[in-house]
Amino acid sequence: MVSKAYGVGIYGVEGMLVCCETDVSNGLPGISIIGYLSSQVREATERVRSAIKNAGVCVKPKKVVINLSPADIKKEGSGFDLTIAVAMLLAYGAMKSTKTKEAIFVGELSLSGEILPVHGALVIAETAKKHGFTRLFLPVQNAKEAAVMEGISCIAVSNLKELIQICNDQVSEDDFLAEVKEEEEVVDGEVDFSDILGQEFAKQATMIAVAGHHNILYIGAAGRGKTMLAMAIPKIMPLMSKEERLEISKIQSICGLLPKDCALVKARPFRAPHHTISASALCGGGQRPRPGEITMASGGVLFLDEFAEFRPNVLDGLRQPLEEKCIRITRLGGSYTFPADFMLCGAMNPCRCGFYPDRSRCHCTPGDIARYRGRISRPIVDRMDICVEINARESVKMEKGESSISIREKIMQVVEIQRKRFAKSTILWNAQMDAQMILRYCQLLPEDEQFLQEIYVQKGMSVRSLQKVKKVARTIADFSNSEQILRPHLAQALSFRVMEEKYWGGESNASTRH
Repeated sequence: MVSKAYGVGIYGVEGMLVCCETDVSNGLPGISIIGYLSSQVREATERVRSAIKNAGVCVKPKKVVINLSPADIKKEGSGFDLTIAVAMLLAYGAMKSTKTKEAIFVGELSLSGEILPVHGALVIAETAKKHGFTRLFLPVQNAKEAAVMEGISCIAVSNLKELIQICNDQVSEDDFLAEVKEEEEVVDGEVDFSDILGQEFAKQATMIAVAGHHNILYIGAAGRGKTMLAMAIPKIMPLMSKEERLEISKIQSICGLLPKDCALVKARPFRAPHHTISASALCGGGQRPRPGEITMASGGVLFLDEFAEFRPNVLDGLRQPLEEKCIRITRLGGSYTFPADFMLCGAMNPCRCGFYPDRSRCHCTPGDIARYRGRISRPIVDRMDICVEINARESVKMEKGESSISIREKIMQVVEIQRKRFAKSTILWNAQMDAQMILRYCQLLPEDEQFLQEIYVQKGMSVRSLQKVKKVARTIADFSNSEQILRPHLAQALSFRVMEEKYWGGESNASTRH
């Protein structure tokens, strides 16, 4: 007898429907499993055999052939255990097929028959719904997460025996349906902006960067508050829309980062990898490509502290993702596309010792300083929308400044303006505007356009830099609730690129870079 059961595999950040066919016939007893499988899937036969026995089902020794299709895509992970078990039970006649025809079965089995959790439950539920399935049987630990997906019933089972009883109508399915509970978003972060004394210009730049999702780079001597500014960003990040929260949760679920007992993420991601990270760990990769830090930070912030200490090839790997907001990884086994829509935040010292330009403490030679800054290529610097110098000579005000709550309220007003502006498009932020949108939403007055063109020619700016100036100016104008970008907005946006010329301009730096 031939039977079928369906499961879902995770490939990259997408789900793939997998059909498990099982044929039980007379012949030499044994279980054969085929279909381009990884070692984890091949080991499933022993787990399934023991789980069925310990669930109280007695099956006669027969020749069993199991096929997982499509056969041209490698099946990996332990989530197919439950699919294989159901297909075998159907083939042996130990389970009714009435409740399995429009159902997906996902979960890892222990030898005792317990159903263990898997990663990517939200993506699995989405894939099941997309292919027209009405029910999803999955581990209890994953049920809350999967139940967020509307249009499909999620049945939470703790062991194989329970699943058999449900499918054989011995117990009611309704008793195992997962409940959907709305969870409020929380404000995450340990540092409040009111705790940062002084640095008003850098605070304002940070507020603009967060509101428009612009990349920002802090440069300054050691101990001036660069890292503290970055660590305060989570508390002023805008609230997520329902669609954003769902997309971010899917990525976090696949990566195993979704907190236990949480259906959806409660805060935007804030990733801060160490500067010793490899290119594959940052961008994603491996024999079986897995999402890297840039994908885990999608929808939130990727903070790279000690920016110049990262290996040049690692930083240069960010060039394409920063432009395309995704990364494509190709391996012999296939091509994978991972989202990479993050806000890049970098912090660095002006030299290796960290005290330049204080020559009483900095003993680096001009060549040492040029080589240190040259570790960051000009194309990467060109992709930073805002570059801020943390001034070592700034007097520190002892009174507390504006709180993160107050700043976040201002940012949310700007975010709402952007959401209305881009309501009919697929983007959410000013930083995501393409050339056509820049022409439409970033129009300048004739005299301001002439002013910008003169700066463009005089400073030898790239077209990318010119566009980024207009995008930042658009965000600054939104803070003033102004439809028209005015000269003060444009001037402030240009001021955020002065440090780029100061630290990376000139022939000496150019020769060091090459």
